[in-house]
Amino acid sequence: MLFREFLRIGTVPLRYSYLAKYEGTRLLARAVSNADPDDILPPEAGLALAWSPPRVRARLSILLQLDRRLARIVSRTTEPMLGQMRLAWWRDALGQLPDQRPRGDAVLDGIGEQWRGREAALIALVDGWEVLIGAEQLGTKEAEAFAAGRAAPFARLAEDAKPDAAARAERAGRCWALADAVAAISDPAERSAFLAAAGALGPAHGKLPGELRGVAVLEALARRALASGGAPLMAGRGASITALRAAIFLT
Repeated sequence: MLFREFLRIGTVPLRYSYLAKYEGTRLLARAVSNADPDDILPPEAGLALAWSPPRVRARLSILLQLDRRLARIVSRTTEPMLGQMRLAWWRDALGQLPDQRPRGDAVLDGIGEQWRGREAALIALVDGWEVLIGAEQLGTKEAEAFAAGRAAPFARLAEDAKPDAAARAERAGRCWALADAVAAISDPAERSAFLAAAGALGPAHGKLPGELRGVAVLEALARRALASGGAPLMAGRGASITALRAAIFLT
């Protein structure tokens, strides 16, 4: 089934059409030159990568591409067991030594190059996405588990750049994960649960290290979106200014 056909409104619940909000735009940037067309990242990811130094940019790029892949699995899931099986494939692949993994996939190959020895954080990312498939109704507990899994790689990025900033980066990742999800959720109860989980994070405390300017950009856009009630991260004319300020002042 074609990706665009699958995401047609009314095909599946909107929380499984997680990527539908990006359809129609031609302003998306590829994170790597050999990316699959379905791996094209949203504009906020492009900004985050543009503000990241080369060493961090490579790892953040692969992280965001993997996140995109997992989001697509969730968006295509109509039978939870099938979705869980697809996520289990990624979990198993990440649990293998890089030399034992299948070759030829841009994201999986990139993980072997950029995340060797750090795969546990990516497995947590897989676990986070699985929460959206396994729960019949998404509440605050599920929202927090989703955010924790999706934020784990951000903490790992910080450990490589500045170890004492891991907790700060993890909180930024949670904020981004929840804001990004809220913008795609239509069910009022589930949307409220994710907004409540985001509100429980409280204000940002402390600045991120300069190496994580891209993460600062994502967090600032997320907080702006949440303040507006859960709009898409790049909605409105002020998004680019918000990203610029975050990159300069590190939120």
